[in-house]
Amino acid sequence: MSTTTTHPVSGDRAHAAASAPLASVTPARTYLVKTLGCQMNVHDSEHMAGMLEQAGYVAADAAHAAAEDADVIVINTCAVRENAADKLYGTLGRLAAAKRARPGLQIAVGGCLAQKDRAGIVDRAPWVDVVFGTHNLDVLPVLLERARHNARAQVEIAESLQVFPSTLPTRRESVYAGWVSISVGCNNTCTFCIVPHLRGKERDRRPGEILAEVEALVSQGAIEVTLLGQNVNSYGVEFGDRGAFAKLLRAAGSVEGLERLRFTSPHPAAFTDDVIEAMASTATVMPQLHMPLQSGSDRMLRAMRRSYRAERFLGILDRVRAAMPDAAITTDIIVGFPGETEDDFAQTLRVVEASRFSSAFTFQYSPRPGTPAADLPDQLPKAVVQERYERLVALQERISLEENQAQVGRTIEVLVAEGEGRKDGATARLSGRAADNRLVHLSLPAALPPAQAPRPGDLVTVAVTHAAPHHLVADSALVAGGPFAVRRTRAGDAWTRRQDGQDEHTHAGGDSGCGTPQPAGPVSLGLPTMPRSLPAV
Repeated sequence: MSTTTTHPVSGDRAHAAASAPLASVTPARTYLVKTLGCQMNVHDSEHMAGMLEQAGYVAADAAHAAAEDADVIVINTCAVRENAADKLYGTLGRLAAAKRARPGLQIAVGGCLAQKDRAGIVDRAPWVDVVFGTHNLDVLPVLLERARHNARAQVEIAESLQVFPSTLPTRRESVYAGWVSISVGCNNTCTFCIVPHLRGKERDRRPGEILAEVEALVSQGAIEVTLLGQNVNSYGVEFGDRGAFAKLLRAAGSVEGLERLRFTSPHPAAFTDDVIEAMASTATVMPQLHMPLQSGSDRMLRAMRRSYRAERFLGILDRVRAAMPDAAITTDIIVGFPGETEDDFAQTLRVVEASRFSSAFTFQYSPRPGTPAADLPDQLPKAVVQERYERLVALQERISLEENQAQVGRTIEVLVAEGEGRKDGATARLSGRAADNRLVHLSLPAALPPAQAPRPGDLVTVAVTHAAPHHLVADSALVAGGPFAVRRTRAGDAWTRRQDGQDEHTHAGGDSGCGTPQPAGPVSLGLPTMPRSLPAV
């Protein structure tokens, strides 16, 4: 079931639409997708881009994307955090001037906040042309064309999943690493979280479909794959196999040519020892785990409806580290949940100290309308939440630095990435991720010929020489006798082909290359590098 609403538009837009041809979208029209929020949104943006390219649009080049100069601008929104609406309407306000200057510009809003606010977005920002939700990504090209033809804003929100996103055309931003959704939606009832309301109950893909997508990605050059789900370790419940996720890890990890397999995010309540065993025994599963804590207080965990307790959480970490001593573990933590006392917060600090997280995504609680926690009594004053938040951040910064300092002297293999190091130009370094997903900035030998320099997708062996709370530095190439070796990979070859315009990276259903070569586009990809920027889900 879906709801469709149309809104009249201004005379300028009506005139522009009336004078535009009624034919299908022409290849000359360019698009830009702006992504707010989590990895799920990032992957959804890849689907949006794939559908637009299948409909004849082309990605705006880097210069035009930076200037927000495109014929169609799509904003894929998040609704998890309190400032999500501020980010959206701030962006829309900025685009209003562009719309006045270029009446033919179309603005579309999708994602979680669109699912939540629906026609309210057009009521508040009447220059928006299209609003669509999380359950019907596939309607985007049709709604854009309909809005142009009818000179009216088109709002279409489905109440349940219409098409599994992974069956849609996909424009992969990265050729060396890719996301693969194993499920959508969530069956948990955490009182602070609006995701189940916006993305619905969990729907699992069949294992064969997932493996086919992994194999296709690898055949196209990827050497790293991340399995995505709101709660990956509950995968299989829908079709009656509670051991399905461990089996999936082993099967996906055995795909020939795949070198790194990751997943996010699990839930402590459903995390089982067979998954730990599968991680430890499958060489391609990386020694990395994101395990959301949310609070170290059992009383707060009950109030949050998180069906585990602090000692169970710590026990999982102990077993993971016993099986994989080098595992880097990250987490999500909420500070200032309604009713949190100083003792509750002290329990969180205790668990954080004991957990030795390599990094933590920390959040000040913000009430989300429509969630049970928004109506709880004892909402904490902002000043109290801020002070506790700062104490937690200081503790985690110390732990992160200590854990990273323990890496100094280790020889590691880094998958060179594109766009991970914002200061690489100034420092003459490259950046990428170690096996445990730590961010690494590495130097090249001074005498290295440019033709031999590692490309994004290549693997470089270096030694860690310096540590900071949020990254490692590996300058061993500058030290006499220091380790430095480049392994050129299929992924690096694929990256080179894309730079030469030979790459096909728009895929139907994530299975096989069937699109036409397009320039690298503006869809934002990759895990955030600052550890306080992800939504707590």
